[in-house]
Amino acid sequence: MSKLKWQCRRGMKELDVLLESYLERHYPHASPEQQHAFAHLLTCTDEDLYQWIMQKQTPEQVDAAQFNLLECLRCWSSSN
Repeated sequence: MSKLKWQCRRGMKELDVLLESYLERHYPHASPEQQHAFAHLLTCTDEDLYQWIMQKQTPEQVDAAQFNLLECLRCWSSSN
């Protein structure tokens, strides 16, 4: 968890808040597939993550778990 928390610290405050919130509230209860999807998304660039979450771009190669996670992150970002 500490490694993931460190990876959630990004160059964009908006992403920091969103990713750290997911990690603390939902990651511990997520399925192994969802946890893997989250860890994979943390390897993406800040710009890509931001564009995908804000729906300014569509990721080209994501699996179903990653797509669902992005959808959840979009919902949380619009509610905050």
